[in-house]
Amino acid sequence: MLATEKGFVTKVDSTFAWVKVEVPSACESCAERSSCSSMRRDMEVKAINDVNARVGDRIILGIDTSSLIKTAFLLYMFPILCMLAGAFIGWKISLYCNYDGSVFSIISGFLLFFTAFIFIKSKGNRLARKREYKPRIIRII
Repeated sequence: MLATEKGFVTKVDSTFAWVKVEVPSACESCAERSSCSSMRRDMEVKAINDVNARVGDRIILGIDTSSLIKTAFLLYMFPILCMLAGAFIGWKISLYCNYDGSVFSIISGFLLFFTAFIFIKSKGNRLARKREYKPRIIRII
């Protein structure tokens, strides 16, 4: 299954096209659209151009939803889970060492939390090279 957006091509090269993405229709009916950061600027996306779209073409852009879900988990849930695990590990270690459990939990929780971001940066660079994590032009409208 694909998540899709409409847009138009602004630049092309041999394999990629840069696509200016239109504001999604869901945004137009949202009560918070005036305060949303996504409404403040146009978004341009580098997409795989398998359909040979040219500059000015209106297109449908798609990305696999399973890739989106995996990426969202990595960005949002993984750091929180690492922080909780770090706090628990710190608390357990403090029991054995007779340290203050709360201080040790906080320190180890934040240590694992920030370590998670280092891991995410590394993993993100590897995922960015994989084709299934890149948006692609599905068709020209």
